[in-house]
Amino acid sequence: MTLAYPISSLKAHPARLSPDYKSTVKRSPQKPLIIMRHTLSELTGPVYGHETVRENDNDLTIQHKGEPLGERIIVHGHVLDEDGRGVPNTLVELWQANACGRYIHVVDQHPAPLDPNFTGAGRTTSDASGYYKFITIKPGAYPWGNHHNAWRPAHIHFSVFGHSFVSRLVTQMYFPGDPLFPFDPIFNSVTDAAARERMISSFDLENTKPEWALAYRFNIVLRGKNATPMETK
Repeated sequence: MTLAYPISSLKAHPARLSPDYKSTVKRSPQKPLIIMRHTLSELTGPVYGHETVRENDNDLTIQHKGEPLGERIIVHGHVLDEDGRGVPNTLVELWQANACGRYIHVVDQHPAPLDPNFTGAGRTTSDASGYYKFITIKPGAYPWGNHHNAWRPAHIHFSVFGHSFVSRLVTQMYFPGDPLFPFDPIFNSVTDAAARERMISSFDLENTKPEWALAYRFNIVLRGKNATPMETK
């Protein structure tokens, strides 16, 4: 099974060239893309990375000696196909900034503190029903220099893999009610308002763990009219 979405659904996905998102002006293709057929090895190759997922890789709060700072949250949902059926054994990875809005990366020189107990990356595989779950810390907003006083809304990056490296899709999950939505050209590069809503998680009181962590539900729909917007580059 491939995770690719049909051309007809691309209007719900961010354009490769979004002038308000300045870096796309330089990196977007200037010529029509060339579609390359998948070879037999790509179509029948081994599942990518699934075998290296460890039992607690989905809990970003226990990867170090101490607990990370910030608001502990549960992020969970299902990986679904266009008919709403769960997609089992999908490799789901996430990466994010810490509670202060900073990534552990040499390029990130935002003057906010790093957390020695938070790396900001995790992985898991969906179960037989397509369900996945992470325990993490709610990320902070951060400045990114795209325009005057530019700040990214709090978000978590998601990557989903099918049965080969070429069947990878990448998206971002946002949190409900963020006041930075109207000012973020990455979020608004998805021009379909209904599609943008599919990138926003829903607060999930039922799955909140009392006195321990709030919960957010984020279903990832791989394709079809209700597909989650994915990066198309």
